[in-house]
Amino acid sequence: MNTTDLAVLAEGLTKRYGDKRALDGFDLAVRRGTVQGLLGPNGAGKTTAVRILATLLRLDGGRAAVAGHDVARDPYAVRARIGLAGQYAAVDEILTGRQNLEMFGRLFHLDRHRSRARAQELLDRFGLADAADKQVSAYSGGMRRRLDLASSVLLAPEVLFLDEPTTGLDPRSRNEVWEAVRDLVAGGTTVLLTTQYLDEADQLADRIAVIDHGRTIADDTPDGLKQGIGGDRVQVVLREAAELPRAARIVARVAADGAEPDTDEAERRVGAPVTDGVAALTEVARALQDAGVGVADIGLRRPTLDEVFLRLTYGTGAAA
Repeated sequence: MNTTDLAVLAEGLTKRYGDKRALDGFDLAVRRGTVQGLLGPNGAGKTTAVRILATLLRLDGGRAAVAGHDVARDPYAVRARIGLAGQYAAVDEILTGRQNLEMFGRLFHLDRHRSRARAQELLDRFGLADAADKQVSAYSGGMRRRLDLASSVLLAPEVLFLDEPTTGLDPRSRNEVWEAVRDLVAGGTTVLLTTQYLDEADQLADRIAVIDHGRTIADDTPDGLKQGIGGDRVQVVLREAAELPRAARIVARVAADGAEPDTDEAERRVGAPVTDGVAALTEVARALQDAGVGVADIGLRRPTLDEVFLRLTYGTGAAA
C-alpha cells in the first residue's frame, strides 16, 4: 500500500504504564477519505492508541504518522490537521449553538468575521440553523452531539478522531450523528471511530480493526470479518423439540463440506453453514414440509459483528 494514500499509519506502537503494556506492537493503516472503526474490549488499548495518534500521549516505541506528519517528531503539524471529539459533548449549555461555535472559532485564532462565517456554515451543514440562537441547554442529545462534531471540524481537519460518539443517545439521535459523520467523510475527512456499538461500526466503517491486549488481531471490511468466521447459515426453529433429530438429518443434506448441524434443544433450533444459501434454504424448506415437520421459523442468516467480536477477543467457547 502506498503510504501517500494513508491518513493514519501506526507501526509497532508500544506504550507502558509501569509493568503493564497498554500497547504491545499495535499496527494500523487508514486510507484517506474513509471511516476506520477501532473495536476492542475494555482495557484493550483503544484509548491509548487514539491518544498517541492525537499527540496527547508520547509513544514508547514504534512509529506513527497522521496526515503525513510524524506524531513524535512533528506533533504541532499533526494537531493543525486533526479534530478530536471525546465521549461526551464538550459544549457550553449556557451559550447558544452559534455562540459556542463562534467562541471555538476565536479560540482557534480565527478573526471575528471568519468565526461568524464559519459558525454559520457549520450550523447549516449539521442541520442546526433553526436552533442556532437557542441555548444549548434546550438541545436534544443528538443536537448537542452534532454541535460538538461541528466544533471539532471548525478548521476542516484532514483526520477526525471520534471516541464513542453516540454513547447514551437514543436511536433517532444516533442516526442524526451517523448522517453527520457520513457528510464529513463525503467532504474528504478521514474518521477514526472507536465505539462500543458494533452496529455503529457496521453502519459507518469502511474497515474495522480489532485490538486486544495492545495488538491488532484483525483488520478487514465488516463483510470480510463476518465471512472470516463463516458464511451463510440455514437456521430452523421447530414447533416441537422432539422433531430436532429429523430436522437435523434434513439440514445435514445441504451443510457445507459435510458439516454436522448444530442443535439447541431449549430453543428448538437447528442450523448449519451452507455454500449456496438460497438454494439450500429452498431445499430445506421443501423437505421439511414434505416430511411434515412443524416449523416455527426458518431463514438464512449471516454472522453478526457481535459474533465476530466475541470469537476474536474471547474465543469460540466464551462466545457461546
